[in-house]
Amino acid sequence: MAALHDVVVIGAGLAGLRCATLLAREGRDVVLLDAADEVGGRQRTDRVDGFLLDRGFQVVNPRYDALARAIDPGDLDLRAFPVGVRVVRGGRSHVLAHPLRHPELLPATVAGALSGLAPMRDLAAAARWLRPALMDPSSAAAGSDETLHEAWERTGLTGPLRRSVLEPFLTGVLADDGGATSANYATLLARLFALGRPGVPAAGVAALPRRLAELAREAGAQVRLSHAVTGVDERDDRVEVAVSDAETIAARDVVVAVGGEAVSRLTDLPTPPMRGLQTWWFGTDGGAPASALLTVDGDRSGPIVNSVVISRTAPAYAPPGRHLVSASCLLGSDADEQDVRRQLERMWGGEARGWELLRRDDIPHALPALHPPMRHPSPARLSERVVVAGDHRETPSIAGALVSGERAARAVLR
Repeated sequence: MAALHDVVVIGAGLAGLRCATLLAREGRDVVLLDAADEVGGRQRTDRVDGFLLDRGFQVVNPRYDALARAIDPGDLDLRAFPVGVRVVRGGRSHVLAHPLRHPELLPATVAGALSGLAPMRDLAAAARWLRPALMDPSSAAAGSDETLHEAWERTGLTGPLRRSVLEPFLTGVLADDGGATSANYATLLARLFALGRPGVPAAGVAALPRRLAELAREAGAQVRLSHAVTGVDERDDRVEVAVSDAETIAARDVVVAVGGEAVSRLTDLPTPPMRGLQTWWFGTDGGAPASALLTVDGDRSGPIVNSVVISRTAPAYAPPGRHLVSASCLLGSDADEQDVRRQLERMWGGEARGWELLRRDDIPHALPALHPPMRHPSPARLSERVVVAGDHRETPSIAGALVSGERAARAVLR
């Protein structure tokens, strides 16, 4: 048997990378294993014909406290999207933008609201829904909970602001079109979107895990890629980690930081419910729609829940002279390319008919489901020598993954 390490961390996603860094900084001998050939888990970026394609449309919100604890957000060179949405409804395009962040869009926003998208009764109901999270987010997180659908019904948010704006927008964020998600979580997430400037790193979402991996290595952690773990055997004085096509690795503690869909293979935990998304990536020849706003179909006329010309915000996502457009759907919507193109034409105009399809990403395990009541953090330590981490133990977000990695490190150190 080879040397006994202090900790083996399984999974080089955000939770595993954060955990490994913190443990290595405390002087622990840490080995981080991942089956993939690159760190990041779901946060991956590929270069295709000069375009940067993330594994699904993903954004990074610098308002996450856990992100600021993990890295300097400036290292990511974030390119922020406008804080607002473009809504296509009844054959017309309307804008609803944050009036303080985008005063230049105030006339368009007022016109969008007066178009019938945001009647006063809907604005009052939205204020009732958001007020707890805006006034006291800690209490909102810990208070009584219900489904998002139930919360909207209770607060009277039943008009076009919900149907044509909030529902399609949050469907893409939560991968849930039935409003079954925890209302407390959805409200807190909406608060962060309102207060922050979500965006994408200039070099793709993979810049985040790559930076975390740099910090882990600088702290002294060994990062071993293309090492698929096949089993975890807990003994009295050690844990033995079996690796495909490599010798078994032994450690005093093991942190299982794999995705929710894989956690049951290595622990006794059941597989948590997961939600899927599908993203279509299109390249334009030359021109593209001028708006950088996330666009939703207020008529809900097809499978797309949101679309954006991502290179209007992050030009490096497309080669010179071209643009990159994403279109996201719920996985399982049975959308085909013609359905998607027809809806893109309604959302962006006839030019979408000629856009080049670069790739379609089917992501069956995009996010863990989070039903009410919004769970308190699940225990990190499963047994004397096994700790578990991942966003499925916290909240389905980048912040949830990072916080879970921090909690796992604390559990090992204790």
